[in-house]
Amino acid sequence: MTFPETETPTALQTQVSELRDEAWPPDSASAPGTFAHDPALRPVSMLLVDGATVLAALDILFKEIVHAGQRFRAAGLSTVVTRGTARGKGHGRRLVTAAHDAMATMELDIGLFTCDRPLQPFYESAGWQWLPGAVLIGGTPQAPLASDRPGFDKVTMADFFSPLGRDHRSSFPHSRIELYPGEIDRLW
Repeated sequence: MTFPETETPTALQTQVSELRDEAWPPDSASAPGTFAHDPALRPVSMLLVDGATVLAALDILFKEIVHAGQRFRAAGLSTVVTRGTARGKGHGRRLVTAAHDAMATMELDIGLFTCDRPLQPFYESAGWQWLPGAVLIGGTPQAPLASDRPGFDKVTMADFFSPLGRDHRSSFPHSRIELYPGEIDRLW
């Protein structure tokens, strides 16, 4: 199921919130400051639902970026989570693959996000490609947050959906990519 984040039915949104709290306990150091996304990033929620139960959820965020002198329509995955009791059954891969396929039809130039290094093979199995040496710069120009900061163990994943994206693909590996999604979604 796919909804603009603000139009996700309350019962489903409640379950998604519970899944996020399970994955990132609010008191833990790994918990994001908030799970509400910046409306300027036009968040879309994708849910894998069995009956009335949310098995997996993710959000897609959208933003234009400028990289190597070229403007790109970009989107990225955020808050990807699978219900603890449903892990290991392919639900997360199914949802991430569906998000990849949906993004390929959204008039985007590039899909771009970071993940924890051990999750790289998972995302590759869902259609994403590793960008070796690429670093996403989140936050804002005044308060940047780099994906290679000490304590992070992130890799950058991507796919190039349009002719423009594919033509400029070689400019992304081994580069610093100024994403700057803002103060709310500091690094999608």
